[in-house]
Amino acid sequence: MADSPPFDLAERTFRFSCAIVRFCRKLAQEPGVTRHIAWQLASAGTSIAANYEEAKAAYSRRDFTSKSSIVLKEARESRLWLRVIAAENLAPIDEVRPLLDEANQLVAIFTTSVKKLRLAADAKHSASF
Repeated sequence: MADSPPFDLAERTFRFSCAIVRFCRKLAQEPGVTRHIAWQLASAGTSIAANYEEAKAAYSRRDFTSKSSIVLKEARESRLWLRVIAAENLAPIDEVRPLLDEANQLVAIFTTSVKKLRLAADAKHSASF
């Protein structure tokens, strides 16, 4: 991952997806459970950017919140697989650590975003009663 991530979340999630693809291509060369984990990580890690792009095209605030929640779910799953890879020494830690750091940051960003969106929706819903 880059030393300083871009401010634009679309670019940031895109770069994370590309880094995950490069990492998983190497990881998937090992057969068995390691290859399976690589595929799981590739699916979740690339889904972050894809779902963020869908969120940006949402047709309502509720749709944006829903799609952002999916981004958060995929970021959490990516973080889990990276933690498993690190804990089980399936790849060199110096390759895993930057990805895990970025996954942690993306989880934090989208957790905050989804919480704010849900609070705003709850406040709007409460005001209508």
